[in-house]
Amino acid sequence: MLKVIAPLAVAAASVAAETIAQINGNTFLSPLRNQNVTGVVGLVTAKNNQGVFLRSTEPDEDPTTSEGLFVFGGTLRNNVQVGDIISIDGRVEEYRSNNLHGYLTELTGPRNLQVISSNNTVTPLVIGVDTPSPPTELFSSLDEGGVFGAPNAVNLISTSNPELDPTTYGLDFWESLVGELVTIKDAYQIGRPNQFGDTWVRGDWKVTGVNSQGGVTMLGSDANPETILIGSPLDGSRNPSDTKMGDYLGDITGTVYNAFGFYRILPTTRLTPLVNSTTDFPPVSFESRGTCRGITVASYNARNLEPRSPHMPGVAEQIVTKMLSPDIICLQEVQDDSGEANDGVVTANLTLTTLVGLIEELSGVVYDFTEIAGLDNQDGGAPGGNIRVAYLYRPDVVELYQPNLGGPLDVNEVLEGANGEGPVLKFNPGRIEPSADAWANSRKPLAAMWKTVKGTGKLFFTVNVHFTSKGGSSTLHGDPRPPINNGIEKRNDQATITADFIAQILALDPAARMILSGDMNEFVGVAPISTLLSRSGLLDLEDVVGIQPAERYTYLFDNNCQALDHMFISPSLSRGALYEHLHLNTWQNYNNQVSDHDMSVARLNMCGCVSKL
Repeated sequence: MLKVIAPLAVAAASVAAETIAQINGNTFLSPLRNQNVTGVVGLVTAKNNQGVFLRSTEPDEDPTTSEGLFVFGGTLRNNVQVGDIISIDGRVEEYRSNNLHGYLTELTGPRNLQVISSNNTVTPLVIGVDTPSPPTELFSSLDEGGVFGAPNAVNLISTSNPELDPTTYGLDFWESLVGELVTIKDAYQIGRPNQFGDTWVRGDWKVTGVNSQGGVTMLGSDANPETILIGSPLDGSRNPSDTKMGDYLGDITGTVYNAFGFYRILPTTRLTPLVNSTTDFPPVSFESRGTCRGITVASYNARNLEPRSPHMPGVAEQIVTKMLSPDIICLQEVQDDSGEANDGVVTANLTLTTLVGLIEELSGVVYDFTEIAGLDNQDGGAPGGNIRVAYLYRPDVVELYQPNLGGPLDVNEVLEGANGEGPVLKFNPGRIEPSADAWANSRKPLAAMWKTVKGTGKLFFTVNVHFTSKGGSSTLHGDPRPPINNGIEKRNDQATITADFIAQILALDPAARMILSGDMNEFVGVAPISTLLSRSGLLDLEDVVGIQPAERYTYLFDNNCQALDHMFISPSLSRGALYEHLHLNTWQNYNNQVSDHDMSVARLNMCGCVSKL
């Protein structure tokens, strides 16, 4: 592990007989950092291959000062046993593996070891019983405007070094226990393990946003600081890699630590699920009516789909068996026909033909598709992949109205139709301001105008989007406060352009039928989405149909089930609307995922005298 030393003053002379609580202090960084200390006395509570964990034998009864301390030094573990009370000298230092991460207070260079006594009882602190329960909403006093406040990174914990308030702020709570041996009672897994076997859990204390699959959903700006990451076992074993959301883990005992951007608990041994989560997910509860009385529209991020994608059959199967073959599917993350080969190929005809062919084989349902191939390597994603959004549609139910395919740089416009017929599009489908700086190295939105085939042939609009990613953001536990929400300014510009285009349609016809859908890479309430809704005049379909807050998610990242994918509609479509998220992918382990996003399906009534058309 790369260790970065905090920039601090020149070390003073050795300080004698400091307690562990005095070393930790009541702030994030030790008041004795970069100083040598002697005669530090502690009970060995645990060991790993990098050192030992001590608990003070002289607690100060101050809940803001941790009584635990990690002593870094691999050879020390060979000379002590759990249950020993020892005295040791060393140097207090603050370490982290990345300058966006938080610091861990450690005692390094241990020397002059004395074993005072052995075979002492080691009893872990039960979180929520021997300690307060973790706060459930706020992460840090430095999060101006909340954990998703903007602008980001206006403060640094390592610079401000605030006094801890563990009953109010989640990071303060875990910092006040760093180095301690603790037990989580009745732990449930709330996500899938990463490649190192690290996984997030919730304990038996108060937890907000628990969803029906056993995970924890972000509720507004509440990103659940009460959850905690379980890291590598102290005994050198490995946590299982195939566990999933909702697995019951029972009690977990381990030491509180801070590494790689997160507070975590290092368990004494590997996690073992006691009850595995099993759920038979039903398909969407409604189907298309095949007429303007009920058109089904879906949104699905198909995860870098290309002709040879191993998950291509799974995408087709989910469309048929779970989404029940919607009339229009707004697809995101469609790659070109050669995938990530950087060979100049930009078309996605083979990718989409392969998908619709599999769907027809499975169900007999025939889909057409439409998309606009961009310029080579201008739309972001993997180099050579030429990622884009696209539409699948059922020609027996809907068709493009006055189709006129735009080119990669053609600017779509909202025009007033002849004879007072209302708004129409210059290109159908066409991209929205594809040369604007906001879309540089990013997927361009695709606007389309449709009519129903049967009945009165009602017209409606769709815009399919995939806003720029959050890649490069800092962690919720990291040093910058509020955490860096990378790309937020660009997403806000993208939201503004998209919203203003939609507002032009609704200005010409306030009763126009409009659907905006896709992967927006942002949460409701955060600036890009609030900007989009306020400028466009659209409604959040989750609000329209009343989806329970804890079930409003399409993605799992770290500890939170969260909504990155959204569907917004014009007020004219709200009557009788139906909308569901199908949580097929978020709860699965990596091997059983088809996509890393859940899909969403709506049924909307396009009938009624609500448009000039």
